[in-house]
Formats: sequence, C-alpha cells, structure tokens
Amino acid sequence: MPTEPAGRRPLQSRNLKVFKWLASTLAQAGVTPNAISFSSMIFAGLAGAALAGTGYTAGWAAHGCWLLAAVGIQLRLVANLIDGMVAVEGRKGGPTGDLWNEAPDRVSDAAIFIGAGFAADSAPWLGFSAAVMAVFVAYVRALGASVGAGQCFLGPMAKPQRMAMMTGVCVIYALLPRLWLRVSEILPPVFSLADSDQHSIQLIFAGWSVIKLGLVIVILGGAVTAWRRFRWIAAFLKQRAAS
Repeated sequence: MPTEPAGRRPLQSRNLKVFKWLASTLAQAGVTPNAISFSSMIFAGLAGAALAGTGYTAGWAAHGCWLLAAVGIQLRLVANLIDGMVAVEGRKGGPTGDLWNEAPDRVSDAAIFIGAGFAADSAPWLGFSAAVMAVFVAYVRALGASVGAGQCFLGPMAKPQRMAMMTGVCVIYALLPRLWLRVSEILPPVFSLADSDQHSIQLIFAGWSVIKLGLVIVILGGAVTAWRRFRWIAAFLKQRAAS
C-alpha cells in the first residue's frame, strides 16, 4: 500500500535498533523534532556546498568533497527519519510539526540538486531541473493528502530513491578517478560492442558524465513518479465519486 494511516512514509529503517536508540536518546535529552528537522537542512546545505566545491577543487580535495557530500546526504536522511520517530514514538510532536516535517525537505532537495548542478562534470540546468522535479513530486503527494486520498508514496523516484541515486554518484566519484567517469568511455567496454558501434555511442554520449546521467535519471524517474501518483489520486477521486 502507498499510504499509512498516520501519513508516514513506510520505512523499514525505523525498526533498526540503532535508530530507535538514537531517537530515544534525543527525546530524553529534550531535543525537539523541529530542531532535528532544521538540522536536516544544515546537512543538505553542507552536501550541496560540497557538491559545488568539486567544481573548484582537484585531486584528493575533490575526492574529499564528493565523500563529504555523500555523508551530508545520508545525515539529511537520518535527520528526516529521526524527527518523526521523536515526534511519534517519543510523543514530542507539536502543533507546527507538520510544517517542519515538510518545509525543510523542500529546502534540502533544492540545496542538494542545485549543488549537484554546479559539481564537476555536471550542468547547472540539470541541477535546477532535478530540484524543480523533486519539489513537484512532493507537491503531488501533498495534493493527494489535501483531497483526502492520503499521503501517496509511490515511486520509482521518491525521496529515498533520489537520495540513494545522488549518494551513489558521490561515492563513485569519491572512489574512482574523474577521467574514468565519462559515459562514452564506460558503455562500449561494458557491452563489448564492435568498433563502429563504440564510435556511435561515443558520439551520442560525448560530454556526458556519471553525474549528468544520474541527474537525468532523477528527472525522468520523477516525471514517472508524479504521473503514477496523479493516476493513483485520480482513481481515488473517481471511486469516491462513484460510492
């Protein structure tokens, strides 16, 4: 099912002991869910700045920026997970909880994807496009809740998948030499194509890098996600009107 009664994203990671312990520790320390939500923007801003920094650094400094970006993205997700656990399981939710649960996510998505647009081997228009698509996908989910359909978390490119994609890209760049990450150089050996076919692929993907490809996947996957959510909401409204 794409929804939960409490409108929470279904995540298996909530059952991990380490996150239960962390949420319990923060709740007992008096840390509010809103403060944790705010920290997610800090982590996302750090990730976005590190991504943009890869365009102005080289060597080990660039590898460090890619790794820092991956860590920042994952810490953003941990904060997104823990704030809800402290609010619900820790019973520390407040009247502005829903606002702080949503608004920081939109800022975080924008910070990460815009930063990715200015990263090494990337393109600003792809970063801005991915940011807009991420906000639009979230808008469709919120639209479903506003018409009574509930929170629709259908993918294939919901927030966890978007962040997994960007984390994977960052880890690849952190571990591999930058010159290895041209799509035109990677595809022919992988598929063992003939020389003529290799040349054709190199022309098609000339100038394309792993991070550009990752952003394109986020954008196209986001479009599919928004369409699936629209269809799910429309089906709910039609069923409600018929009943």
